[in-house]
Amino acid sequence: MSNTIRVTVWNEYRHETAHAKMNEQLPHGIRAAIDKYLETGEEVNEYYPQGVPAVIKWMVKSNEDQRNNPQFFYDRADRYVENNKTIAEVYPNGIHAAIAEFLGNNPDMEVRTATLDEPEHGLTDEVIENTDVLIWWGHVAHHEVNDEIVEKLKKRVLEGMGLIVLHSGHFSKIFKTLMGTTCDIKWREAGERERIWVVEPGHPIASGLPQYFEVPQTEMYGERFDIPAPDTLVFVSWFQGGEVFRSGCCYNRGNGKVFYFRPGHESFPIFKQPEIQTVLNNAVRWAAPNGGPQHVFGNVKPLEKLDIEE
Repeated sequence: MSNTIRVTVWNEYRHETAHAKMNEQLPHGIRAAIDKYLETGEEVNEYYPQGVPAVIKWMVKSNEDQRNNPQFFYDRADRYVENNKTIAEVYPNGIHAAIAEFLGNNPDMEVRTATLDEPEHGLTDEVIENTDVLIWWGHVAHHEVNDEIVEKLKKRVLEGMGLIVLHSGHFSKIFKTLMGTTCDIKWREAGERERIWVVEPGHPIASGLPQYFEVPQTEMYGERFDIPAPDTLVFVSWFQGGEVFRSGCCYNRGNGKVFYFRPGHESFPIFKQPEIQTVLNNAVRWAAPNGGPQHVFGNVKPLEKLDIEE
């Protein structure tokens, strides 16, 4: 096995591009698009030539009791637009590029990126086969990931590929498939402080960290986190609002290792924080295949001569 760890950083890459695409998708503006959708419910017309954006459908259909109050939707839409503008400013080249940049500074890592809208989501058979560790960030487009590709990723994890799932990737198809649970959480967006405690200081992922570190502003995730009990729990988070969360969870799945790491909300420059970068540098090395033997299943011949009396 090569000493170089081949890393693929995958990102759905929707938030970072949404603001730039707004004028193209909504030539009359988001408020006019909401008005028209509330009025007609039509899927395609001059107000949304590429179809009604999912965010408008979600806002309207998930809030039936607010349909006679357009201001409610205006306020939500304004926050959506402003938030996407902020995300584009924080990660102008995408979250995947920001992660790949600091990982690429490691001489023992060879890093590539892939995104949802590339052919095969950028995860061709060649890419999957030549990835030692896959890092996954997704949020609003989990449902768009092709099930066939998810099965290929699962197969590779069981064969030995490492998987690092970040933040809202807890709802990704690949993570839910490997966990076998809903992976649901409590959450709140208030820009509050998160204190991340190292509860397994001897673990390789915790190398070089203090006993705790803080993320100044983030989205809150709270327990119950509906996952199987981790094989090893490395981090526990406390939030300014009082909740706690299992934020660094290690699993073995077949020959592969899986690490879920909670931080990474898209609206804040969390992946530019040194401690977060240290965790991900360590996690890649921990999750990488170790060159151990592959399991052999099924009927086998005996290793020793069998002397069995009839």
